[in-house]
Amino acid sequence: MLDQASNVPCPSMTSGGTDISDTGYPEGGLEAWSVVLGSWCAMVPPMGLLNSLGILHAWTNNHQLSDYSISSVGWIYGAYGFFLYAAGAQAGLIFDTYGPKYVIIPGSIGIVVALVCFSFSEEYYQIFLSFSLLGGLSAGSLFTPTVSCVGHWFNKRRGYATGVACTAGGVGGIIFPLIILFAAPKIGFSWAVRIIAFLSAILCCIACLTLKTRLPRNKRTSASVDFHPLRHKKYAATTIAVFLVEFAVFIPITYIASYSVHVGLNTTLSYALIIFVNLGAVPGRFLPGLIADRIGRFNVMVLTSIMCAILTLALWLASGKHIAAIVCYAVFFGFWSGAAISLTPVCISQVCETDDLGKRTGTTFTIASVGTLTGIPIAGAIQQQDQGDYWGLIVFGGVLHAAAAMAFAIARGFCAGWALWTKF
Repeated sequence: MLDQASNVPCPSMTSGGTDISDTGYPEGGLEAWSVVLGSWCAMVPPMGLLNSLGILHAWTNNHQLSDYSISSVGWIYGAYGFFLYAAGAQAGLIFDTYGPKYVIIPGSIGIVVALVCFSFSEEYYQIFLSFSLLGGLSAGSLFTPTVSCVGHWFNKRRGYATGVACTAGGVGGIIFPLIILFAAPKIGFSWAVRIIAFLSAILCCIACLTLKTRLPRNKRTSASVDFHPLRHKKYAATTIAVFLVEFAVFIPITYIASYSVHVGLNTTLSYALIIFVNLGAVPGRFLPGLIADRIGRFNVMVLTSIMCAILTLALWLASGKHIAAIVCYAVFFGFWSGAAISLTPVCISQVCETDDLGKRTGTTFTIASVGTLTGIPIAGAIQQQDQGDYWGLIVFGGVLHAAAAMAFAIARGFCAGWALWTKF
């Protein structure tokens, strides 16, 4: 069914035409917020690791993989993001058809096993198989279903509730680098990773006990990936916008630490920049969601993408060796880029039915995974082409954010019209 005002699929209708709004979205209460808690716990390990790629990239490039180029090491961490998002399509389909337990439990086991195996890895192929392949696929089994679970309990407050859950990535992105930064020099990198694995196991157990859905299963959904909805311009335009913002966002997150080492900052402070990014990302996850519920989710994505482009092309590009400028960039970019994780699933929910939310979110992020896979190594290749200088890499990241802002503006126009002050 289509919403008459915006001519987009109404999220309160099932595929069989049943109006699930008759039962009402709880929009809060103990049961609904316990699901948000479960979603938060499930997202700390996968998204915390995703937000820690910068320190992992810098550490392994300087230690285990010191004989490899920065671009070659970048493929490992780009592949983690690729498998995380690519696995989301199948995980979303299973979630819509059978419920969350069939993906949350295997994903929880997989992410813990992956971290333990990663802690023993020394060679390039070992790190790739443990962290990128097993870790990425397991992370995908956790991310898409947990975000979709929140959509079963919130509608009008979906942006805010999803944002609260997505603060998990920022919190994980603070805790995990702190563990590596302070534990690895004393007890070794391997034991630091095992501590992260132990924390992940506890959080995933909580998630398995609290995550549940409310709406009827979508019996008409097959358990196979379906790209046919891309024929609809609203969903296709939204998918392109999400692709571009995910293409862009991990370039600064991954390379800010390496850049700082390059310009002469000490190693400890350079690694700590990842923590500053995630300190900004925590409020950057839920505050844009709170505002987006009032002025429109696509509108906020346009704004945040523009701000990321300006910060990257102005502040980071001009920062040079100035510590204050680099730290300011890390914090402000962390805040404005937070919506790239928390609001993109909510934007997708506005152009699909709620009982198809897992499937559509997974399909979009499968396509976005190509950008995640290639963005980090392409940026590394640009940096190598510039004889180790970072200006080309920085411009590349900033231009991608500007393109993402344009794409969200176009998608908003397709979905809700071109009037400047339309809430969408």
